[in-house]
Amino acid sequence: MKHSNEFSADPLNVHHKPLSMSDSAALRVVKTMRFFADKFFAKRYGHRAVVLETVAAVPGMVGGLLQHLRAIRHIRDDQGWIKELIEEADNERMHLMTFIHIAQPSRFERTLIMVAQAVFYNLYFFFYLLAPKTAHRVVGYLEEEAVISYTHYLEEIDAGRVENVAAPQIAIKYWNLASTARLRDVVIVVRTDEAHHRDTNHHFANQIAQGAHS
Repeated sequence: MKHSNEFSADPLNVHHKPLSMSDSAALRVVKTMRFFADKFFAKRYGHRAVVLETVAAVPGMVGGLLQHLRAIRHIRDDQGWIKELIEEADNERMHLMTFIHIAQPSRFERTLIMVAQAVFYNLYFFFYLLAPKTAHRVVGYLEEEAVISYTHYLEEIDAGRVENVAAPQIAIKYWNLASTARLRDVVIVVRTDEAHHRDTNHHFANQIAQGAHS
């Protein structure tokens, strides 16, 4: 796998090599989360997406809020971070809304969504407040795993083990897909989104580490 500390020409084969103890800790946390997600969801990728996307929609909103407050507190330009982070949160929300239509989560999974969001929001809020660089690094690694998960999802569809159902109208409208789009098309555009979020958050972490953004 290619290592990168910034953006890469290859949107699917990128891994940020840990350069510090905090980077290594962030990677270990994400790998632990991945282990439990794999055990719980196995190859139920649609249901995995529903639960994980509700968590993925939190960091951008938290980061955008805290960057907004920091910018007005210090009366300085935010360098485009606020818009980027809020757009990330909204994009992840649309991922969730799309997979709700595809996976049709059970009542238990809907409860899990609410609990996961409540817990993760509070944890991430204070985490970002105290260690924004590591918070962005965690999200960067989470998005690396998301790209891998959606690649596996695509492989299951191509192998015929997951039905390539029609894309929901909400996805067709949001990504401007063809009216005949299928689940495979949705997974491809979502994976591309996740690759962008991965690169953006690693870039933000690098900027903070270099002192280019405080």
